[in-house]
Amino acid sequence: MHRPLPTFRVNGAAIRTIRMSAGLSTSETAERAGISRRYLNHLENGYRDRMRPGRYAALRTALGLNPDDQRLLARLPHEEPD
Repeated sequence: MHRPLPTFRVNGAAIRTIRMSAGLSTSETAERAGISRRYLNHLENGYRDRMRPGRYAALRTALGLNPDDQRLLARLPHEEPD
């Protein structure tokens, strides 16, 4: 049976906030991460909310985040604070 590749569910608003706080444009961030500007735009706007591990790691690095930083990840409803 075919198993889907693992993905990370990401928070587009957090991606945009961190990118803007770092003073990076979408084009600059996409280039650093090795992804298209359109793909990054889709993530930030919520049209896409999943990333494969390699792309997720590259985006995290492009934004200057360390591997333990989980701010880009979306929280599941049961993980939301009360």
